[in-house]
Amino acid sequence: MSEPQGSEGTTQRLPVVERAPGSTPAPSPPVFDGARASERRFWSTRRAPAGIVALLLLGAAGLLLYDIAAVRADRPAMSWRRQLADQLARRPLDDTWVLVGAGITAALGLWLIALALTPGLRAVLPMRALHPDIHAGLHRDAAALVLRDRAMEVSGVQSARVRTTRARADVRAVSHFRELDDVRADLEHVLAEAVAGLGLARPPALKVRVRRPGKNG
Repeated sequence: MSEPQGSEGTTQRLPVVERAPGSTPAPSPPVFDGARASERRFWSTRRAPAGIVALLLLGAAGLLLYDIAAVRADRPAMSWRRQLADQLARRPLDDTWVLVGAGITAALGLWLIALALTPGLRAVLPMRALHPDIHAGLHRDAAALVLRDRAMEVSGVQSARVRTTRARADVRAVSHFRELDDVRADLEHVLAEAVAGLGLARPPALKVRVRRPGKNG
């Protein structure tokens, strides 16, 4: 097979297909009725927190079972368990260290509950569902890259930075010529079309800022 001609890193223009007069345009892909069910956020497996908690529980349970077995075999209990039992017997419930330990334990428990009840994977934006068996997503960095490339196509834009979250796309552009209001209007129009073309289930709101370059360029 012959290799396509052209230098690496260049973009070739695709041929334009003209439609005959009177022909009907191609239908857009349908969206099935249960689209909302497949537009849910992606859930993270959270292997690292689950692995850390499992290892800690395994180590603590193994150490405690070993000490209990040693006591049952008429051997003295470990010093740490004797000291812990002695401290718990002598210290009142309103002691500072008891309250600190209880607060840390409660914070860890709330953190684990939050991890269990929230989806995670905030960097993946769910896309509109076109089929009940397909659950697609777009990474926020990829969406920001697409919006930045479209912003650079606007006349007068020297540079652009885009930060995308689940709810908003923050665009900051630098314009070296043309009126700032005209550049901002063109950016809002072009980027609104770009956001709609991403196919996201919940398109982020646009916030466009345009300024002149600084003294250093």
